[in-house]
Amino acid sequence: MFTEKNIQQIKNHGLSEAKVLQQLQVFKEGIPFANVVAAASANNGIQIFSEDEQNHFVNLFETEKEELELLKFVPASGAATRMFQFLHCFLEQFDCERNDIEEFLQKEGNKDIKKFFKASEKFAFSDLIAESLQKKYPNFNHLEKGKQYYFFVKEMLDETGLNLNETPKGLVPFHKYEENYVTAFGEQLYEAAFYAASNATANLHFTVSEEHEEKFKKRYFEIQKTVEKKTGVKFNISYSFQKKETDTVAATPDNELFLDENGDLLFRPSGHGALLENLNDVDADIIFIKNIDNVVAENYVETIAFQKKVLAGKLISLQQQIFDFVEKLHSQNPSEEILNNSVAFISSALKIENPSKEKEELLRILERPIRVCGVVENTGAPGGGPFLIKDKNGNLSYQIVEMSQIDKNNPQQKALVEMATHFNPVDLVCGVRNYKGEKYNLLDFSDPDAGFISEKSYHGKPIKALELPGLWNGAMANWNTVFVEVPLITFNPVKTVNDLLNEVHQPK
Repeated sequence: MFTEKNIQQIKNHGLSEAKVLQQLQVFKEGIPFANVVAAASANNGIQIFSEDEQNHFVNLFETEKEELELLKFVPASGAATRMFQFLHCFLEQFDCERNDIEEFLQKEGNKDIKKFFKASEKFAFSDLIAESLQKKYPNFNHLEKGKQYYFFVKEMLDETGLNLNETPKGLVPFHKYEENYVTAFGEQLYEAAFYAASNATANLHFTVSEEHEEKFKKRYFEIQKTVEKKTGVKFNISYSFQKKETDTVAATPDNELFLDENGDLLFRPSGHGALLENLNDVDADIIFIKNIDNVVAENYVETIAFQKKVLAGKLISLQQQIFDFVEKLHSQNPSEEILNNSVAFISSALKIENPSKEKEELLRILERPIRVCGVVENTGAPGGGPFLIKDKNGNLSYQIVEMSQIDKNNPQQKALVEMATHFNPVDLVCGVRNYKGEKYNLLDFSDPDAGFISEKSYHGKPIKALELPGLWNGAMANWNTVFVEVPLITFNPVKTVNDLLNEVHQPK
């Protein structure tokens, strides 16, 4: 079935022919949708803590943290291209020699462009662009407004200018303090000092594109002294890349192997689910997971840190109880009382209904990685959320489910999605060690059926692409999961450049 060239390609990706054929079979058979039973809601799968409870968990975390290894894990491989999509449209549609800029901005569909230019001086990168433009065009300030706007965007995005279009999102200037700009990467470091540091050291791990690693290292070298002085914390930073062996092969619309114009197989990155391998390669008592672009200006960081400590304290509390039960259950003949208490804990704390009273079954449930997931009230943002789902064996569990996993052509499933009150902001605190302090193999707790197939194109030809179970949905499907409501202020992603105009991204 494969040519010699194809076989070599497969080997170069660290894959086997059998693995590629297995992927092709997934295209042919399809991936079953998640079976949603209910949307999680307040006190129905989602816990809401009182002020006293929050303070209790923060105090517990502060008491324990110096004895713990902490790590902040930040997926950061994305380029900033999507942030500037509407500005690319501006460059394509606006002719600065012939079009009137005011007329152009009044057109329906150009609201984002208008908003961008109206507040352009508020962006952290504005001064960098202005400085560069003055050098290239000494008469820049005397040009017509349309030309100024056009050259500004071109300088911002093109490789002959700041080249923000090809810059990793983590290295785009997000905020500005006096004369210094700070990237999302820099803000992640600063923020980590407030909750992910123990013994005055913060460990951070960034997953980056291989071609961008040196850029991150260079930026850290530039800011290291400043951020260490500001926080009183030393930083240990490590990096990893999405592994080639997690790539998946593309298929034709007829579910055959797609071959390009040279007869080569087409391999594609398999989504953030591939990062399960990267997460499995790091180790700590507590791992905080947060996306690179979900940061705030410094004056909001203490609010964010408090909520992170609440989640971490809740995780520690759960672990202490779980480890106690596991230790007792591992004794030769656990008493009836221990068995009953274990069942009650699993039902009430882990929201797993009707567990068997058998010792082996109780240990199977308790001896798993655990995550406490912050969830925010649903504001209509695109993405997944917390749901109660039923697996193929009829077991019920609370999971983060992405919209791509749900059959929205099914009226019942669609209605349940529309009832969702909360959203997943990717705000996770994870425990990946057992009661003896040994790390779990996280690959053992993934659900291979929770990936999804999407329709893409390659040089104008339609193809099918296969994404692995997402890092916080299918890849963690067999973890113990607890949902906790956190305030909306903890969710501040920068999906488009105009999001940087939001209050939390404007330093006071």
